[in-house]
Amino acid sequence: MAGGDLRSLALVSTVVTAAMCYVRFAAQRLRPGLPRLAAFLPVLAVLPFLPLAFHAIHPRAISGFFLAWLAESKLLLLAAGQGPLHPSLPLPAFVAVASGPVRLRADKPAQTSPSGLGLISSAVMAALLAVIVSLYRYKEAMNQYLLLTLYAFHVYLALELVLASMAAAARAVLGLDLEPQFDRPYLSASLRDFWGRRWNLSVPAILRPCVYRPVRAWLGSAPAGVLATFLVSGLVHELMFFYITLRPPTGEATAFFALHGACAVAEAWWARHDKWWRPPPLLATPLVLAFVMVTAFWLFFPPITRPGADKVVIAECEAAIAFLRDAGAWAAGFVRPA
Repeated sequence: MAGGDLRSLALVSTVVTAAMCYVRFAAQRLRPGLPRLAAFLPVLAVLPFLPLAFHAIHPRAISGFFLAWLAESKLLLLAAGQGPLHPSLPLPAFVAVASGPVRLRADKPAQTSPSGLGLISSAVMAALLAVIVSLYRYKEAMNQYLLLTLYAFHVYLALELVLASMAAAARAVLGLDLEPQFDRPYLSASLRDFWGRRWNLSVPAILRPCVYRPVRAWLGSAPAGVLATFLVSGLVHELMFFYITLRPPTGEATAFFALHGACAVAEAWWARHDKWWRPPPLLATPLVLAFVMVTAFWLFFPPITRPGADKVVIAECEAAIAFLRDAGAWAAGFVRPA
């Protein structure tokens, strides 16, 4: 991260902390409903602009996800007296939960294994990501679909590693755990399984109370709730892509998620007919992953690759790996006995 972005990180962190302190203060004194919402409006208006303080794509995209999506949604839920935030939380915990995919350890169900990636899993994923980045030097000679497949693995591995690092920091400093982001999406047996129970789980955890449940209650229709949820996800992904490319939305992300929402509704309708044919698990998982990948090649990746944002992402990754390699060599030389 360049010096300018380090200064931006300090500035954004200070603004977010001050904003969440104000939100907690207001929530302690105002009842849920319009009074709280009115008090939160200045913060809700500022948060989406903070990621634009970063020049590099990685901090801009990550902060966009945390602030313009998760934090905005959590504050709207808090205004209604719902969601993971509560003004009785200690201030450090409130700020962390409000501004990222974080929840208190006590809020997590009992588990028999650690919630985050283990050291070995993290090392393997980091090595795989480094291999993928090293392969990008041959991208001009690669088949287009092979390159897009590498991009898909890149997204998955990078998100896992970034959020695992944050989980370790949250546990060490505040005793908090990150919400699990993934649950082996490569084992998904259906689109509903993929999007609802395995991929980027902090998103469905927010979309369910913000979109799905209100729409289902209002219209009395679960399929309408599913369609609305996917549509909102698509619209917010347009914003996420704007943070990546700094280009106007194209509508392709919305089309991608609207398509998947319609297919998820059709899938659920089909599943209600017990006697109808359905693929065995060994076939269902490859079919689901193939559908996700093919539609992503068609609609999800083009808004990023068309303006060349993927090349900037690759350059940033190569610079980060070079920095870590040089730092490791310096550390090894420093501790080596004379």
